[in-house]
Amino acid sequence: MSNVTLDQIQAPIGDDLDRFRRYFRRAVRTDVFLLDQMLRYLLRTKGKELRPSLVFHAARLCGGVNERAYLGATMIELLHTATLIHDDVVDEADERRGFLSISHIWKNKAAVLLGDFLLAKGLLVALDRDEFDLLKVLSTTVKRMSEGELRQLKASKLQNMNEERYFAVIGGKTASLISACCECGAIAAGADADLRARMRRFGEAMGVAFQIRDDLFDYETNATGKSVGNDILEGKMTLPMIYALQQAGLRERLRLRRLFRNRRKTPEEVADVVASVTRLGGVDRTRDRMNAIADEARAELDAFPPSDARDTLHAFLTFVVSRTK
Repeated sequence: MSNVTLDQIQAPIGDDLDRFRRYFRRAVRTDVFLLDQMLRYLLRTKGKELRPSLVFHAARLCGGVNERAYLGATMIELLHTATLIHDDVVDEADERRGFLSISHIWKNKAAVLLGDFLLAKGLLVALDRDEFDLLKVLSTTVKRMSEGELRQLKASKLQNMNEERYFAVIGGKTASLISACCECGAIAAGADADLRARMRRFGEAMGVAFQIRDDLFDYETNATGKSVGNDILEGKMTLPMIYALQQAGLRERLRLRRLFRNRRKTPEEVADVVASVTRLGGVDRTRDRMNAIADEARAELDAFPPSDARDTLHAFLTFVVSRTK
């Protein structure tokens, strides 16, 4: 199923996603005028709903979608949306998903407060229903995501990112939330501790593969031959560059590091980085590592009995590592 699409993955849970959207809208209701304005805008700029979809598919695999699954998906989406808003403030981003960012329209202070509001709502959604297992997963995820961001900030400042630090960063920033989606789905379905742990490990591996795929985009080219990402321009060290530097000789390693640190790269210099990293095997080795990690995730799934839900999660994993954007 190398050509699997997101629409195919979400088709079995279409009704669940519709109900989730109603849950989410209720969760963010407020009588504060400015908050209400920002939230209405936010609801018009929603993303692909990958993470709520994972909650529902994990619940299907572990017993079935129920009221708790809608609650878990809502908590996850509140947390995810809060982190995106905060990320845009930190990154000084003007756009998000093709729309002007909240921080660009309403400025940083209002954006930070909106992110805080969404995070608090995510915690309260669980507390109001005494869902302490879900709350523990969510709280642990917030902690891990914050640690991942700070690890990246420190490594970027010291220019000392390596393979070990890279995996620690993406484990916290990205994989922790994907893992939480899968574990929350299992909890909602009433899975025992062993199945919860299996789904948590599946989500962790899937999340790492997801981020590696994102990082590969910068070393691929679009129809115009230009790099499609911004990590190279920003001097953000990711796995393809890390692997390339491991293979480079001393002179080329120094040249690449000097070029990579320059925050004002020309299109020709970006192309030079892409070509050098590719020639040194950084792209191929990164893709191999991503596929190996995806295989670890598949092994966790294959411990479950055959079912449509298991097949769909296999397809979801294939989509994650083969997507083109």
